[in-house]
Amino acid sequence: MIILKQLVLVVVGLGGGLAVGSGLVAFVTVLDIIPRLTQLTNSRPYIKAYEWALISGALFFTVIDFFDWSWHLSRYLMLPLGLGAGIFVGLLAAGLTEVLNVFPILAKRLNIDGHLLVLLMAMVLGKVCGSMLQWLFRL
Repeated sequence: MIILKQLVLVVVGLGGGLAVGSGLVAFVTVLDIIPRLTQLTNSRPYIKAYEWALISGALFFTVIDFFDWSWHLSRYLMLPLGLGAGIFVGLLAAGLTEVLNVFPILAKRLNIDGHLLVLLMAMVLGKVCGSMLQWLFRL
């Protein structure tokens, strides 16, 4: 019984990881987030650095999460790290807003033109509920 439970956990974990990873790859490639980000910041020659930063950051923090590593760093070291992470996420969000016209196109192709607000609200509420569950119950 315990082996079956562990096998189900492995399958669910791998499935969730593949879904999130596929979403990230689709987000970055289909929406051209990195090229648009370099265009917004006038840093086109550094496009490979952006790509490697995204890949290495995703791999590094996946390993940290997988092995449950933690470091007790001073607040003076955490300040620039947090600031850099916040700037990078903010820039990715700025790149996303530049290409946000994907949702109206998607709604037209799926024949749900009148329900675009419902689609966006479902996405927002799903993210909020998932974040609240993770925060409140430490899932």
